[in-house]
Amino acid sequence: MTKRIHSVLRSSAAVVLILAAAITHAQPAAQPHIPRDVDVPFVVSAPVVTRTMLEMAKVEKTDFVIDLGSGDGRIVFLAAQKYGARGLGVEIDPKLVETAIEDTQKLKLGGLVNFRVQNLFETDLSPATVITMYLLPDINLQLRDKLLQLKPGTRVVSHDWDMGDWQADDMRVIQNPEKSLGLEKTSKVFLWVIPARIAGKWCGQIQQKPETTGKPAEMTTVSLDIEQRYQQLSGRLSISAGANSTVRRIPIRTNQTGNRFVISVGDQDLIADADDSGITLTAEPPRPRQWAGLGNPNPLTGLTSLLQPVLLTEPVRLKRGSDCEDTKAGTKAATTR
Repeated sequence: MTKRIHSVLRSSAAVVLILAAAITHAQPAAQPHIPRDVDVPFVVSAPVVTRTMLEMAKVEKTDFVIDLGSGDGRIVFLAAQKYGARGLGVEIDPKLVETAIEDTQKLKLGGLVNFRVQNLFETDLSPATVITMYLLPDINLQLRDKLLQLKPGTRVVSHDWDMGDWQADDMRVIQNPEKSLGLEKTSKVFLWVIPARIAGKWCGQIQQKPETTGKPAEMTTVSLDIEQRYQQLSGRLSISAGANSTVRRIPIRTNQTGNRFVISVGDQDLIADADDSGITLTAEPPRPRQWAGLGNPNPLTGLTSLLQPVLLTEPVRLKRGSDCEDTKAGTKAATTR
């Protein structure tokens, strides 16, 4: 009898949890409202949340914002009114889209914003520079691969729900006393910046300047071996000058933001900027070391920078390739013409 009672209690608790999950897994708009044939329930995002989402995405006038599950259109409207950004709201409920279009006319924003009745999985996201959403966790995960194919640097902002093992570049917890669902009166806002896809081997060469190295001019070969998991990079940077020079091998473990990542080597940073045709690697000036008792600024800054090894005397352009010998051959041919 006791086992039967426990079984009934467990079943009842499971039903309550399922109902609670169905209510709390929400997306933005007015009063909680679940229209027929709409996969994601519609729940208002408070003004503090919409403001934070756009602030974290650093929306500007040049941006194009796509709001997935746009509800009453408030995020798209705010992006247009506050920042002058263009926007598209995608919503599967025709009544909500009709209301948003009417409000567009009232607010005189027809030149900046548009709304569309559409399944968000069928939406072309490629024009977006910013994507905002308040969807269910499983919908986020289904969208993840599609989002990762967008232009590097595109910002994705999600209210309350993350992307599984794709860690956010930034996350804020904000007080949200207007939150109508759940016990906690806080909201989480997650930001991701779409990373460039740069896994593989990259190679390039430059001719080091004799006046900088103090040696006869010689070719320096630079190679990057990169493993990538979302925006997380690991691997190795190799630098060798001359045929008989010792190769410097520098471990890499860093995070990428859009097209850029930084490799720190001692007191110096190498800035890597990727584009469609390659990676440009530029060495920043060494950071001055602080010596105890010498005060600030450090009077030995010039001396300590001279004592540090020169990594790269000028930017080097790296191209994707499996063998740096191909790069060497190409460079030699180019310099003899």
